Amino acid sequence: MVIGLWLASLLLALLTLLPLWRFEAWWVRGLDFPRLQLAVLAVVIVILQLLFTDLTQVNQWPMLLISGGCLLFQLWWILPYTPLFPKEVMAAAADNTHPCIAILNANVLGPNRNAQALIDLVKQHQPDILVTLESDSWWQQQLDQLSDDYPHSVKCPLDNLYGMHVYSRLPLHNASLQFLVEEGVPSIHAEAELTDGSRITVHFLHPAPPSPTENPSSEERDAELLVVATSVKDVTTPVIVAGDLNDVAWSETTRLFRKISGLLDPRIGRGMFNSFHADYPFMRWPLDHIFHSSHFTLQHLQRLPAIGSDHFPMLVRLCYTGRQQAQDGIEPDQDDKQLAQDKMMAQAVVPEQVHRPETQPAP
Repeated sequence: MVIGLWLASLLLALLTLLPLWRFEAWWVRGLDFPRLQLAVLAVVIVILQLLFTDLTQVNQWPMLLISGGCLLFQLWWILPYTPLFPKEVMAAAADNTHPCIAILNANVLGPNRNAQALIDLVKQHQPDILVTLESDSWWQQQLDQLSDDYPHSVKCPLDNLYGMHVYSRLPLHNASLQFLVEEGVPSIHAEAELTDGSRITVHFLHPAPPSPTENPSSEERDAELLVVATSVKDVTTPVIVAGDLNDVAWSETTRLFRKISGLLDPRIGRGMFNSFHADYPFMRWPLDHIFHSSHFTLQHLQRLPAIGSDHFPMLVRLCYTGRQQAQDGIEPDQDDKQLAQDKMMAQAVVPEQVHRPETQPAP
């Protein structure tokens, strides 16, 4: 029994430490994902060790210290995404009179044909902007029935699981469809005009994940996230970045994105809002994201019911209240800046390539 517990501790330590290795192979970066599951595993191992080892024997203590250390390390990453941590984004005032924007983000899963479930959610929640990912020409035909209520759109139907559509009640200005890092992997950038005439910049992304069936490393994903992060870091106008980023909220890359961009994560201090995988309750991670500048406060954040996809749709309502000095993100150090630069250089992309809608002349 003791030998088995030692082996469990060593395996847990290996799975915990491997992601610290700055190696972009999918089998390393994939271990960023199951931190919650590894924390649960660590709790089980620690309990078994307390029950079945003789703690009067000093030579058994290292085993318990290894497991306990792994548990604390995993908790360091995931606790910010629980109510135990201070909120990074303030709640909107109950008597808020500022203009708000609601965005419904849905990875529909290309082969899924349950479009009516998503359309019903749109009619129920009435978002200002609907963003769909993995949407092909069939999905476009189904979603076009929303055009009367959502007359402004940017459409990119693709059959490669990277199609993207934006349907908006709000006028969209200076919109651009781009393929920043990989051919066939689009992103959409635009200005959305709020009800009071204010304009906010929106970037919608869906980079390819590191996986044995797609990209063998995370280099392409990381470069797309960081080139957008760098492009918005000095922007003084309100910014929202949303989409299925194919990365978990608690990974080093997403943390680096937050540092470089200066954007805030409304989940921090509120919950994980695990959006993938819809079919496996014990293997879920927060892959669908919304980040924003300090100009916004949060009115509502919700994971919506399943629509037949492997992702749950996500709904966020943000109120544009002007820059809030009390809302602070995390600052990059010189090593962070150099790491971001290296990741962009590896894919030969620069921030100037990212469309900046707010710099384009008004029509």
